[in-house]
Amino acid sequence: MLIVDEEIQSVSRLRELLPTEGFTNTFLKVTDHLNDVARKFIATAPFIVVATKASKGLIDVSPKGDPAGFVEVYDDRTLIIPDRLGNHRVDGFQNILEDPNVAILFIVPGHGDTLRIAGKARVVKDKAISKRLAVNGKEPLLALVVEVQEAFMHCSKSLIRSRLWQPDYWPARKSAPTLAEWVLATVDREQNLDDVQDDHSSDELKRLY
Repeated sequence: MLIVDEEIQSVSRLRELLPTEGFTNTFLKVTDHLNDVARKFIATAPFIVVATKASKGLIDVSPKGDPAGFVEVYDDRTLIIPDRLGNHRVDGFQNILEDPNVAILFIVPGHGDTLRIAGKARVVKDKAISKRLAVNGKEPLLALVVEVQEAFMHCSKSLIRSRLWQPDYWPARKSAPTLAEWVLATVDREQNLDDVQDDHSSDELKRLY
């Protein structure tokens, strides 16, 4: 077990180290609905990350992407997220069946600020929703309906520090391991790296929608 100088175990100690003074806007900027600013941000976002929690306590984060504005703002307190073709693990959906609490991070490429939303979710199968959220004539089988309980914009410092939108600082593409390498390292199968990569490349071409 990692030995550290101090483990923070109370809110009072946490606030002693990170006081609230001078951060009034940080705490007042939270709303319980989707205002016009949130609607505009959602309409511009092509990528989100959805966090869910299983009954055993494990947290799952699932990336979801589509053309900008793919998340529908149904009304001031309701979001609808289409479910596209994936790996059929459905970790997030299974978690929601056990615990409906979700958190969503909306990201706009090149933009420093992000939008954070938390609420309750349910997995639905609805003909009208599927037809409305179709892409290239392909309708999603399921959708995630989120009842918004908390929404606020988050500052850009983390994206500035990471240089996420600065191509000059991006690592060489081949320097990072691939999903195919992960599969070979964890799954007992009679394929070489090129074979596994070909499977994944084919999947990306044929199963986006």
